[in-house]
Amino acid sequence: MDAEPGRRRYDSLRRTTQAQETRAEIAQAARRLFVSQGWAATTVRDVAREAGVSVPTVYSTYGNKAGLTRALADAADLSADVPRMLAELEAPATDPGRQLAAMAAYDRRLFERAGDIITLVREAGRTEPELATTYRDARGRGDETRVQVFSSWPADVLRSGLDVRAAVDIYAAVCNIDVYTTLTTERDWSPDRVQRWWSEALARELLA
Repeated sequence: MDAEPGRRRYDSLRRTTQAQETRAEIAQAARRLFVSQGWAATTVRDVAREAGVSVPTVYSTYGNKAGLTRALADAADLSADVPRMLAELEAPATDPGRQLAAMAAYDRRLFERAGDIITLVREAGRTEPELATTYRDARGRGDETRVQVFSSWPADVLRSGLDVRAAVDIYAAVCNIDVYTTLTTERDWSPDRVQRWWSEALARELLA
């Protein structure tokens, strides 16, 4: 009598797992194609073929190509380990220098693990308004975090002449995907070296 309900429960788990695997396979296929042949040149049919699924499966899973790209962008944030950064920002022994280092470490992880996604979302946004909004919103969330952190510091922490908004602007000029890409691909810096330089440069530029 109990076997059938048990099988039904496991069947439900199996379907959920298979659906998650399909989502992941589609996303991975899209990422490979977007990076290798460009966002505009890649069609939903291309993604379906690469993932080994039907075109309707891609549409039912992600809506459209823009929806698939937004999902990749969301996964990029998760891959950089936001909880780790928050824990470091809120650690009892933290100070402004350590907080800058924690944010620089997060950006290093983000660009190292998902720099290709950030670049393709930015480029696709030139012709796709939805993705332009996705990119702009992501940048805005980063700015909001920095505003909150910098605003929590005593008034004499920032370098003379800087206010919070200017400090956020300087941070954005130093820690961004273009700087990371230039240093790691053109100048042969390791990600560790970029992270150390960011931490030191931010402290020099922002702190009194």
